[in-house]
Amino acid sequence: MTNESPCWFTSSYSENGGACVQVATNLIVSRGVVPVRDSKSPAGPVLNVAVDSFTSFVAGVRADEFGTV
Repeated sequence: MTNESPCWFTSSYSENGGACVQVATNLIVSRGVVPVRDSKSPAGPVLNVAVDSFTSFVAGVRADEFGTV
């Protein structure tokens, strides 16, 4: 298993209001996960989401299946 670090980014769709999540897509191939974290707390916990689950979530967001929060 590789020991590479996540390369974090915030979505270009973010309104930059401080309530953002960051993801690291560089670990998809090597680890099969998409790490997700709170942009306000970069040293805080990281949620490692399985690629299939993350892909389904993004598809749901794009299809407006979740409405607004």
